[in-house]
Amino acid sequence: MLYAIIPLVVDGLANAALIFFVAVGLTLVFSVLRILNVAHGSFYSIGAYVAASMGLWLIGSGLNPWLSFPALLLSAALVAALMGPLIERTLVHWTYGRGEAVQILVTFGLFLILEDLQRIVFGVRSIYADTPMALLGVSEIGGIIYLNYQLLLIGLAVLVLIGLRMFIRHTRYGKLISAVVEDREVSEALGINTRRIFMMAFTLGVFLAALGGALATPTTGVAPGLGAETMVLAFAVAAIAGLGQVEGAAVAAVIVGLARVLAIYYVPALDAVAPYLVMLVVLLIWPFGLFGSTQTRRI
Repeated sequence: MLYAIIPLVVDGLANAALIFFVAVGLTLVFSVLRILNVAHGSFYSIGAYVAASMGLWLIGSGLNPWLSFPALLLSAALVAALMGPLIERTLVHWTYGRGEAVQILVTFGLFLILEDLQRIVFGVRSIYADTPMALLGVSEIGGIIYLNYQLLLIGLAVLVLIGLRMFIRHTRYGKLISAVVEDREVSEALGINTRRIFMMAFTLGVFLAALGGALATPTTGVAPGLGAETMVLAFAVAAIAGLGQVEGAAVAAVIVGLARVLAIYYVPALDAVAPYLVMLVVLLIWPFGLFGSTQTRRI
């Protein structure tokens, strides 16, 4: 019995780790900017494409294959630095304070543009760059073989969650973000530059999404349509947790990850719909999500 449960849990947590990166970025952006960014999944797929392209270039150039690990982080940082401030200042900024319908239409238009740009730049063929996963190899624990890369993903997700919480609670900018989330008008009256906070929070959200895509590349590769699939899944996780809940996003990601793996193991036909069945059940019982409420949301 234990031999059946352990691989299920490990697979579920590894799956949850990748979901967590994109969902927590979406949650952070909503907490601060109060917009539902439909284009968020595109940053995930762009991070994946850049990471795969960079990894293939490293191998093709004959460089040390272990450089593919820092390349994963560098690719996410590049996507965030180049796209985050630019998109926030030129497009997303225009939607602040407007109705949800306007925000969704604008960000959906951005999503369509980014999806077409990906096809123009990277083509329509699938890209695989599994060097990091191959380098780490496998481990045998209790007679069961595990991919070491899967264990790395779980550890990285935990580190990102801890680091994000420490950033918010123990740094100056983190406290400024918390103040803006608590009361935007009072924060502006106290002299806080909310425009800078908005840009920083949006860029951080882009980085987290791109990081998830980059880390997913060695295990699944990247192909057209990845952004749309990820976007819907991230919204499901955010809805289960309750919009604006960072820790809740971690818990919801674990629930969704385990649900998907259970479906794959026992009812493969339900693999695609398992996350949304969980979301439906949760929202029927708790309409605001597991950790959400009608009160002011805090990070």
